[in-house]
Amino acid sequence: MGIKETLAYIHNVKWQGLKPGLERTRALLAALGNPEKDLKFVHIAGTNGKGSTAACIAAVLQQAGYRTGLYTSPYIIRFNERMQVNGEQISDEELECLTDEIRPFADAMDESPTEFELITALAMKHFKNKDCDIVVLEVGMGGALDSTNVIDTPEVAVIASIGYDHVQELGPTIVDIAGAKAGIIKNDSDVVVYRGLPEVEEVFEQVAAKHNAKLRKVDFSRISKQEFTLDGIKLKIEPYSETLLQLNGVYQPKNATLAVSALEILREKGYTIADDDIVKGLAKASWPGRFEVLGRNPTFILDGAHNPQGVEATAESLKANFAEQKIIFVVGVMADKDVDSMIKYIAPLAKVFIAVRPNYPRAMDAALLAEKLSHYAVPAQAAGSVEDGVAEALHMAGDDGVVCALGSLYFSADIRNAYISTSSSK
Repeated sequence: MGIKETLAYIHNVKWQGLKPGLERTRALLAALGNPEKDLKFVHIAGTNGKGSTAACIAAVLQQAGYRTGLYTSPYIIRFNERMQVNGEQISDEELECLTDEIRPFADAMDESPTEFELITALAMKHFKNKDCDIVVLEVGMGGALDSTNVIDTPEVAVIASIGYDHVQELGPTIVDIAGAKAGIIKNDSDVVVYRGLPEVEEVFEQVAAKHNAKLRKVDFSRISKQEFTLDGIKLKIEPYSETLLQLNGVYQPKNATLAVSALEILREKGYTIADDDIVKGLAKASWPGRFEVLGRNPTFILDGAHNPQGVEATAESLKANFAEQKIIFVVGVMADKDVDSMIKYIAPLAKVFIAVRPNYPRAMDAALLAEKLSHYAVPAQAAGSVEDGVAEALHMAGDDGVVCALGSLYFSADIRNAYISTSSSK
């Protein structure tokens, strides 16, 4: 198959609701020779920040000389981003060959694998083919029954910030969600967790004790300096030297500290990671679509915040960088999102809302979203397309305004492309 046919086949295995269990993923991996058994992992779960944390860990490991795989979801610009080795995305040819190899087994299964299960199996085979020393593996959703949880005990399990998301699948309470994320904790494992609500930490403590796992809680008091600019964050995590973190957003210093805590556990296990590797690696870490500045005059920010905790963090980042200046928001969300729980954080900052419909089957209609946004005593309008919404926002902003596009990771590529197209035509 060519790349178009390959991607069509992968995406044709559509996610149609949760199909609990790891059996299908295990069956696919067995057909491929169980490549995951020959790999070592840093396994990362969480509601917010797991992608940024994964990027930081991978960048430092690569800086330290390890051949490092990185598995993330969803992609921002192109599918190949989801599987990287030392920052290099899987090639179209490699993806085609792997899919040709796995397709007969997937097609022969009594119960078809989900799209994510298929991609996870492909990634494991790719990382094995590339002789990775270690793989930074981001959970797709939850933990216990996520396809990535087929691995044996990782070198370290990392649980990022916990918040409300995927409540239909993971449970209605924060304790339920924490319990699902804690599913990546395995017997006799090393675990580092983001400090959070006492009831969330209690879940992790109980699960760790049950599995005789060594649990560490990240110490955010180690952050002795954090200066925020749109060009990056001047960050010092004790006892290391100051670095310039390219990742924007007021939440990124804590994600970086979580990453450093995990790297220190790896170092205790015998990995050769110098202090200088940590400083230089963090400076090289890149994670698009999270408070990413696409351009200036006007300032245009792309942020993938898509749940209440994420949007609250975005609001704090906007206030830290723009004080009292009002923001033009381009908003697109999935139909299953609780819009009110998200928008309440940014409504006080808003000059106007422009609703768009992300190019994704589960997206909310722009007119319906605009109607919901209009309840906040802020002007709200629906755009006919993402491109129209971006063009209107830039027109409103002039040279001195600020635009922030948020609400879904799924429209990040469309926002980026629309911004480039509109800016180039000025």
